[in-house]
Parts: sequence; C-alpha cells; structure tokens
Amino acid sequence: MEINRGLFIVILIAVLSVALVSAGDIVHQDNVAPMRPGCSNNFVLVKVPTWINGLDDDEYVGVGARFGPTLESKEKHANHTRIAFADPPDCCSKPRNQLTGEVILVHRGNCSFTAKANFAEEAGASGILIINNETGLFKMVCESDADVDIKIPAVMLPQDAGLILEKYIDNNTLVSVALYSPKRPAVDIAEVFLWLMAVGTILCASYWSAWTAREVAIEQDKLLKDVPEEFPEVGSAGSSGFVDISTMSALLFVVIASCFLVMLYKLMSFWFIEVLVVLFCIGGVEGLQTCLVALLSCFRWFQRFAESLVIVPIFGAVSHLTLAVCPFCIVFAVVWAVYRRISFAWIGQDILGIALIITVLQLVRVPNLKVGTVLLGCAFLYDIFWVFVSKWWFHESVMIVVARGDKSREDGIPMLLKIPRMFDPWGGYSVIGFGDIILPGLVVAFSLRYDWLAKKKLRAGYFVWTMTAYGVGLFVTYVALNMMDGHGQPALLYIVPFTLGTFIALAKKRGDLKTLWTRGEPERPCPHARLQPLQHKE
Repeated sequence: MEINRGLFIVILIAVLSVALVSAGDIVHQDNVAPMRPGCSNNFVLVKVPTWINGLDDDEYVGVGARFGPTLESKEKHANHTRIAFADPPDCCSKPRNQLTGEVILVHRGNCSFTAKANFAEEAGASGILIINNETGLFKMVCESDADVDIKIPAVMLPQDAGLILEKYIDNNTLVSVALYSPKRPAVDIAEVFLWLMAVGTILCASYWSAWTAREVAIEQDKLLKDVPEEFPEVGSAGSSGFVDISTMSALLFVVIASCFLVMLYKLMSFWFIEVLVVLFCIGGVEGLQTCLVALLSCFRWFQRFAESLVIVPIFGAVSHLTLAVCPFCIVFAVVWAVYRRISFAWIGQDILGIALIITVLQLVRVPNLKVGTVLLGCAFLYDIFWVFVSKWWFHESVMIVVARGDKSREDGIPMLLKIPRMFDPWGGYSVIGFGDIILPGLVVAFSLRYDWLAKKKLRAGYFVWTMTAYGVGLFVTYVALNMMDGHGQPALLYIVPFTLGTFIALAKKRGDLKTLWTRGEPERPCPHARLQPLQHKE
C-alpha cells in the first residue's frame, strides 16, 4: 500500500536521527572548570541516604565538589553521621555551632564554596552539605586565590532535598546521613542483552529481506520464461513494493536528520515528547502488524486468511489476517503509551521498536555498495558532529540531550531500545538508538541479499563477515562506553569502520567490488538466451 510506504519513509527519517549508546553519566568530566593541585576532583554524583530518628528514610543524590577528599565508593564503609544546621545558615563566617564531627547543612549564600568548607572544617564538621538555591545541581569549583587544603568532603544537594532535611532539623528531629559515591560495574548484563537485541534484530531483518528478494527473483525468472515479451514490465520500478535509497537520498540524510535533531533539541518539552510517543505508536503498530502477519503466514492454518483480501477505504486491498491482527497491535501500543512510566514498560517499548526496525529494514533497501558507503559515511560524520562537535556551539551535546529527554520531564525519547541496568547501584537504563541498528543494518541486509542471489555459501559470502564486523563494532562501542564512565558514545564512530571497512576490503580482495559497487546484484543469465536464435529464424 502506497500510504504505508510513505508512512515508513517519514518514520525512517525521524528514527535515524538518534544514533547513540548510553548508560547514564555518574562522572562529569569538565575541562573548563579550573583545576590545580588540591582542586582536581571529577564532579561525581553522590548518594546521600538518610535516617530519621534511627529509621531508614529517603535517599537523595548530590554532586561532589572539585576540592576535598574523594568519597567512599561503598555504603558499608561510609559513616552514619548526624546533621547539624549551620549558624549562620550560609556558613560564610565561622559557625557558632559547637560541632563534634557532625555533617553541617548550609545554604548556598553569597560566599565561595571553598570558604564555606574551610569555615565548616575549622568548626569541627566532618563534612558539609550545601543546599542549592534551585532544583538542579551546580558544579562547585575553586577560586584562583582560595585555600584548597580542605580535608572534609563537600556535597551539593538540590533545593527540595535540602529543605526537607532542614525542616526535620528545625523540628528537633535526629537526622543522620552517609556520603558515598558508588562506581558502576565494569560490565552490566543489560549491555549484553542490548548487544544481543541489536545483533538479533539485524539478523532477523536480513534473512527476511534476503528471502523476499530471492522469491521476487524467482517470480521474475518464471515470468521471463513464460511471457518474454513482457520483460520491460517485469523489471519496472516500484513493482516489488520496496523502497530503494538513492545516492542523493543518502546525501540528504545528513541535512534532514540534522534539521530534525535540532528541532527536537529546541522544542524539547513534555508536549513534544507526547507527539513523538504518538508517532512512535503509529510506526510501532504498523511494524508489529507487518511482522505478525508475516510470521503467522508461515503456518498453513493462517495462509488462507493471509491470501484472501478485502477492500478497505483509504488503505485499499488488505488481507483478512491483517484485519484480525491490527486491533491487537493497536491495543498493545495504546496500553504501552498509557503505562509507559511504570518500571517494566521498557519491554513494550522494545517490542514495538524491534518490530518497527525489522519492518523498515525489510521495506527500505540499499541497492548497491556505493549508496551504502555514502549513507554510512554521512551517518558517521553526522553522529560524531552531534555528539562531540555540537558542544562548541550549543555548550552541550545535542544528541545526548535529545536522547535523554532533558527538559521534558520524561525518561528519554521513545525511539530507543533500552534495558534497565540490573547490577548498577545507580540504576538507570542502557540504551541504543534506532539509527545504530537501522543504518548499518541496511548494508548488512544488502550483503545477505547479494549472497543468496549469487548462490554463495556462508563462508564464501559477505554476510557472515559483515554481520560479525557489526557485532565487533558494537562491542567496541560498549567498551568505550564503560571506559568513559557511561558517557554517551556515538556508536557509528565504531560500527561504521568495522562494518563498511570489512565489506569493502573483502569485496576488493575477491574481485567483486565493481559489481557490488554499481549493480548491487550478480548478473543472472537470461532465461531466453536459447530462445533468441529461434525467434530470428522465424
């Protein structure tokens, strides 16, 4: 159906603009804030569990200062210490409190952070909690002339958390805290599952695409044998129902995807995320329906329903099986959209996302290696620019901000596959953008289509090596992600050289590069080669 093809092109342009893997930052590198001996700590997130009158209460998250000692990484090694409220509240002069190792709670005030910490340490405090004057957190740096010989930890709390603790203290309640900054595990099982999901999705989509291409080729050969005079019509464009990407489309990808990404960045808000959720649900319904119909059609009980058609206004001819499956897909997407904020809603998001990706990879195709190289080359530059270079203009990574859904009060945009980090003390999700699967997946699927049409064996073909290269590239991406303490990485920076480099190098070595680069499919002998002389004799 033409309307569905147009829908998928629109969705494809949208989903390709997010290409990122991330695990959430707990260490914030900052080369702009001044550093010197005694003032060289990273800005790390700090857990602040509380006890009210000896009973467990809420846990808050703050940020450590550039100065002071490093915090314990394990809660069992962190001391439970009573909190005292500063007098004066901003601690811009020596507190009048008689402190004996308590953690002092102070307002941000007007003096420097190092001055507060020095006064608190001089008064006998074992640590200082600074309440910010807004809901967010602020990086506490050192002034050029500050005394940074500070032996107590300094942590900033968001305004709402600090005011809650202050209220408890004003009511003469015994409040205790512990300060520690746990480290992420070297590898979380979520990253392993996410890797398997990405590789498995491309694997399924590639085999479906190759199987369909082979069936189309077989049908064309049959038509050519039976009705030779209709040869021009058999090869007519658009008869197969697939969308081939052109070189110009591949070049325009950078412009269109960049414009869409900037629009997401500038318009990021609660209502805009809601719009993206609606678009994602529409694409997810179409993708899930297409996958289910194709799967059920493999069983003979459903073949009759898949082959019988009915005319539906606007959509045209639709199979009875599609009509039966569609309500389930719509209900599934609506239920996910309504309950997407609950803890296990990521399962529904991943099911819709994987179905959408597989369907896109089955409908949209790279016709030859030239187009695939242009597309991945542009995506490679696009990913690097919007993750790293965009910081110079926007003072933050546009891609990371969009993927996390900052300023939207939502847990990221829906165009991501995500899995909760199961053994991470900080929790959160490991995510991968659709673009990191769809873009290289187009080239991987092309390699399998070529292998099947050329009737190459597995090891003699290109698919197994290209698929392996993608898996290795994604694995290297996760290694880099963990080395950067969970800071979002442009996955295509690692995936494209592995995938495309392996494909091109292998094709050049085997002498197939010219055919792959231009035709994109092996030359097939014409079924009428033997009939042609007979026609001349007649």
